[in-house]
Amino acid sequence: MEQTTFPAQYKSDQPVRWCPGCGDHAILNSLHKAMATLGVAPHQTAVISGIGCSSRLPYYMNTYGFHTIHGRGAAVATGVKLANPELTVWQISGDGDGLAIGGNHFIHAVRRNIDINILLLNNKIYGLTKGQYSPTSARGFVSKSSPYGTVEDPFIPAELVFGARGNFFARSIDVELAVTQECLVAAGSHKGTAVTEILQNCVIYNNGIHSPITDRQYRPDRTIHLVDGEKMLFGKDKEKGIVQDGFYLKAVTLGEDGYTIDDVLVHDSHTPSNFLHQQLAMMDGTDLPLAIGVIRDVTTPTYNDALEEQIREVRAAKGFDSLRSMILAGDTWTVK
Repeated sequence: MEQTTFPAQYKSDQPVRWCPGCGDHAILNSLHKAMATLGVAPHQTAVISGIGCSSRLPYYMNTYGFHTIHGRGAAVATGVKLANPELTVWQISGDGDGLAIGGNHFIHAVRRNIDINILLLNNKIYGLTKGQYSPTSARGFVSKSSPYGTVEDPFIPAELVFGARGNFFARSIDVELAVTQECLVAAGSHKGTAVTEILQNCVIYNNGIHSPITDRQYRPDRTIHLVDGEKMLFGKDKEKGIVQDGFYLKAVTLGEDGYTIDDVLVHDSHTPSNFLHQQLAMMDGTDLPLAIGVIRDVTTPTYNDALEEQIREVRAAKGFDSLRSMILAGDTWTVK
């Protein structure tokens, strides 16, 4: 893709006010680079957010932006896209903002397949409000609002996306800048709701929550970067792979138990069937490595395109050329 714009064009003049070491800094950098790669001009771009640390991001964008209210980012982003379909719309949410009070808007945006790009920054904590547990915090998690440990199971964002019949899901880690940029470019190129979950570290209230997966010493064995058309290999020397084992997936070491490179699956994010995509998205870094990269990318009709087409059809059939002509088309009367 020929680059027609540059990252600096998407940066505002506002000082970035996140804690030093916060993963949001890296994500912002990757978003600037992804937007430059996509080449959509800043004046053709809108960035919408709700409430939370991540939701400060629109201030740092030289684009249209709207810092909305708690949990309503997806609703406002939907309205922006339907009112001005020519805009490229990005929505930024944290796991608390997007999956708690905003959970209803999130799943229905995915179900409707609105052409927006949702970045879900998952640090498994409420950071802005000082450290309460969030919808993605693990059972037993000790926080200011659960001093004896939570007694509930968390949402898994990928599971919500697939349950809502999502057609695009990608995942990255804040320290994997190149993978994050790759995911965001793919999301921006996708027609329909594109959800990218990014595992992000909160250095103040939940420092190291993703370390068992993301630390450099563990990452080669506990994550797998999925790339279309390439074998699902991982490990420091790519000596391990993902194979089909009946209805399930299995991690194997090549050369052991008779497994060879021919047994390893090839990634295809574009196949319409979501069964394998869901299995890949649900791998969690324990028995199977956590999948990062673009996991599912399937094109289906979007809500906004279908709505525009319906409006054109009704106008043509009814002869409406304005809202006034539509109102006056039926029986009317005058009150004196």
